[in-house]
Amino acid sequence: MNSISESLSTREFRADLAAVMGRATFGHERIAVTRNGRVAGVVIGLDDLELLEQLEEAADLRAYGAAKAADDGERVTLDELRGEA
Repeated sequence: MNSISESLSTREFRADLAAVMGRATFGHERIAVTRNGRVAGVVIGLDDLELLEQLEEAADLRAYGAAKAADDGERVTLDELRGEA
């Protein structure tokens, strides 16, 4: 699934910044900005950013829970880790 609605060069992006921001904010579009023909960034609305942050936090919590469940309680010192002990 390609969720990018359009690609613009940096020159086009600068020339039409207000419209691009409006499309991302109110139209919930995701607009790629290219430099030298390659995608350099994507403009998204605040709603999309907040959703991405929620998804990232949920993934972090799952990873923490898995790591904590797998923890056997054994600890090593930094010197042991470096192989100096």
